[in-house]
Amino acid sequence: MKIVFRYKLKSFSIYKISRLRRYTLKYVILLLFVCSCNPTKYVPAGRSLLDKNHISLNSEVVKESEILPYIRQKPNKKIFGARFHLGLYNLSNIDKQKWPHSWLRNIGEAPVIYDSTATDQSKEQIKSYVASKGFFDGIVTDTVEIEKRKAEVFYDIKLKSPYIIRNLSYDFADTTFRKLFNFDSVNCLIERGKPYDVEILRAEQSRFERFIRNNGYYGFSGDHISFLIDSTIGNRQVNIVYTVKNFMIADQNNRVRYVPHSKYSVRNVYIYPDFVPKNVLEGGESYFRGLDTVNYKGYYFISGDKKQPLKYDLILESLYIKPGSDYNISDAEQTQTHLMALKVHRLVNIYFSEVVAEAGTDSKRALDCHIQLTLLSQQSFNIEVEGTYTAGDPGSALNLVYLHKNLFRGAEQFNMKLKGAFEIITQKEQTVTTIKTIQEYGFEAGLRLPKFLFPFLKKEGFIKNFNPSTNMLAAFNYQSLPVYTRTVANATFGYSWEAKNYQTHIVNPVQLNVVKLPPESIDSAFQAIIDASSYLAYSYKDVLILGGNYSFIFNNQKIQKSKDYWFLRLNAEASGNMLSLVSRLAGLKKKDDTYNILGQPFAQYIRTDLDVRYNVILNDASSVVYRGFIGVGIPYGNSKAIPFEKQYFGGGANGLRAWQVRSLGPGSYEFITKPDEKQFINQTADIKLEANAEYRFKLFWILEGALFVDAGNIWTFNEDNSRPGAQFRFKSFLNDMAVGTGTGFRFDFKFIIGRLDLGLKLRDPSISDGSKWIVVNRSYDLRNDLTFVLGIGYPF
Repeated sequence: MKIVFRYKLKSFSIYKISRLRRYTLKYVILLLFVCSCNPTKYVPAGRSLLDKNHISLNSEVVKESEILPYIRQKPNKKIFGARFHLGLYNLSNIDKQKWPHSWLRNIGEAPVIYDSTATDQSKEQIKSYVASKGFFDGIVTDTVEIEKRKAEVFYDIKLKSPYIIRNLSYDFADTTFRKLFNFDSVNCLIERGKPYDVEILRAEQSRFERFIRNNGYYGFSGDHISFLIDSTIGNRQVNIVYTVKNFMIADQNNRVRYVPHSKYSVRNVYIYPDFVPKNVLEGGESYFRGLDTVNYKGYYFISGDKKQPLKYDLILESLYIKPGSDYNISDAEQTQTHLMALKVHRLVNIYFSEVVAEAGTDSKRALDCHIQLTLLSQQSFNIEVEGTYTAGDPGSALNLVYLHKNLFRGAEQFNMKLKGAFEIITQKEQTVTTIKTIQEYGFEAGLRLPKFLFPFLKKEGFIKNFNPSTNMLAAFNYQSLPVYTRTVANATFGYSWEAKNYQTHIVNPVQLNVVKLPPESIDSAFQAIIDASSYLAYSYKDVLILGGNYSFIFNNQKIQKSKDYWFLRLNAEASGNMLSLVSRLAGLKKKDDTYNILGQPFAQYIRTDLDVRYNVILNDASSVVYRGFIGVGIPYGNSKAIPFEKQYFGGGANGLRAWQVRSLGPGSYEFITKPDEKQFINQTADIKLEANAEYRFKLFWILEGALFVDAGNIWTFNEDNSRPGAQFRFKSFLNDMAVGTGTGFRFDFKFIIGRLDLGLKLRDPSISDGSKWIVVNRSYDLRNDLTFVLGIGYPF
C-alpha cells in the first residue's frame, strides 16, 4: 500500500448577495452553511476522513458501475457535491445528549473514517469479481493520498483479455435429465466462444433448476448442478464440465448413496377459503377438527363457515394446479399471483406435502397441495379531506368513499364516492375587491369484475394468461364557476388486463359523456369572450361525447429495489364516428352545420398522447427524473373544436410550475387583464408539448428537496383569430416554448407525500418585443414571475 501526504493552501473570496437572492435562495444558503462546517470536526486524531474513491480501468468489458458495489467503504453522502448530512452531524455537540444535539446526530451522518483494512478487503473483492468475469490474472492495486486529514483512495485495475469458453461437456448422472436437457438445450445460456462469466453460469443453474422442477421433480434444487472449470489448457481458454448429480439419501445403516431423482404428481388439492392464522395459533388441532370438507369438482374446500366468502368457481378459475398433474413450480407461482390479483386476500400461502414417506425410488411419487387464503376486510368507509391553495386563494374538498371488495361473493369490487369541493377566488374590480367561489358536487359509482365479459372468447385460458377485469363506471358532477355553471354525466364500460414484461392494457369500447352548459348560467363578460372566438364558441356548449379509448402502460419499477426504471403511458381515443355514420345513413339534416342526436350535437375527434418518464437512481440520497409529454387532439367532421373536457392546459402543480394552472399559452398568445383586476383565466388548446427534469435529494427526517426545470406549451390545431399566435406551426413552435425553473420541498409522511414548489419563469413566450428570456428582456417581477404551488405526491 502506498500512502502520499499532501498539503495545500487554498484561497477563497466572499461575494455580496442581493436581498432578492437571499430571499429566493434562503434554504440553499442554509444548505451551504451546513456543508461549510469543518468536515473533519469529529475525525479522531491521527485518522482521516474518507473523501473520495477513484477507479481506474483499462477495459471496456467491465464498467466502473460494476466495481462500485465491491468497495467496502463509501464516503459520506453528497448533495451538489457537499456533505450535507455530515454537516448536520457536525453541527451537534458530540458530548451532549439532549435536543437538538441528539436529533442532529440522528438525522445526520457520522464521518466515514478511512480504514485500511476495508481497502484491502475491497481490493480482494474486486479481484474476485473481475476473475468471475473471465479475467483470472487481473491485477488490482490501491494508492491512498491524504491531504488535510482527508483520504482519497485510488483503485487501479489492469486487465488483459478475458478467458474464452473453448469446450462445453456434460456429466449427467441421471439419463432422464440428460434427455430433458437435450430437449431444451436451445435455451442453454452457456455458449462456446463467449467470455467466461460466473453470472452466466449462475443464471444457467437457475434456469435449468426451474426447468426440471417444472417437469415434476419437486425435490430437485440448484445444489445438484455444478460446473467444473479447467483453465490450464492455455491460450486464455477454459473448458467447462456441466455436472448434474443424483439425489443423496442415507440408508438404514446411515450409509450415503445416490439415487435418481423422483418425479412427483399432485394427488389432492386442499383449499382453505377463509383461513385465519390467528385462530390456528390459538386453536391448534382443535381448529382443524372444527372445519368441514367439501369435494367440489375434484378439489377439497375446507372451511368453518357454511356461508362461503367466495364462490368456489371463482377460486378454481385462478388455479393452475390440478389433481393428477405433474408438479410444476411455475403453476404454483401463477396460482398465487392470480389469487392475489382478486384483491380480496390479505395473504395467499401455497405449500406441498409429500404423501409417500420413503425416498429414492424410481416410481412417481405424490404430493398434496395446500392453499390457505386469508381474507381482507370486505367493506370499508373512508373520509378524504383535501386542501388547495392556488395563487393565494384557499380551497378544500371532502370525499366520502364506500368500498365493498366482494359484493356478490365473486371478488366484485364496488366503490361509491360522494364528493364536494369549494374554492374561494378574490377578484379586484377597480377599487372594489369581490369574493367569488368555485363549487363542485358529484357522485361516482364503479364496479370491477374479475373476469372478461366478452362473447365468443375462451374465458378460462384468457383469465389464466392475462388476469383480466371488466370495469363499469357511472358519475355525475355539478360545477359552478365564476363564469359559468355546467353538469357533466358520464358512463364507461371497458376491460383491463396485464401482460408479461410489466405491461398493462386498458380498453374502454364504450365511453359516454353528456355535458350541459345552460346559456343563462354563463357570465356576460365571459360570454363576450366566447362570442369573439369561434374556437371557444365551439368548446363551451352542450355536447354529447360517445366513443372509446385505449391505454397502454409500461412500468418496470420494482418496489424496494434501487434501480433505474421506465414508465410509459400511451393513450388513444376517438369519438363520434359511429354517431356520424348513423346520422348519414339515417339521412338526418344538419342544424347549425352539425348533426344532432336527441336534440344535442355530438363531438367528433381523435386524440392521442404519450407520457414517458425515466428515473435515474444516483445514490441512496438522490435521484434524477426525466419526463416528456406530447399530446394531440384533432377535431373533424361534426366538430370544429374538441370538447373542453378533452383539451390540454399548461401550468400547475404537475406541469410548468412557474405558471399558475391554465394560465400558460396557447402558443405566444398573451391573456391581457385590465389594470388592478384579477380575472378567471382558463386557457386550453388541442396540442401539448412538455419536458421536465427534476433532481430529488433527501435532506433529513421527513424532509426532501428538489430542483427542477420545466419547458413546454399548448397550441390550437386550427387557427383562432381571437388568440393570435395560438396555432401550432412546425416552423415556430420552438420559439413558443416556455421555460421555468425552481426548487421545492417534499414531506414524506409515509402514507402521503406533501409538496411545496417555488417556480420561477425563465422564458415567457407571450413577450412580444425583444428576447423572450426574461433575464435579458426585463427585470423580474416577483408578483407575476414567481409562483408557489402546493401539491400531493410527486409531480411525476
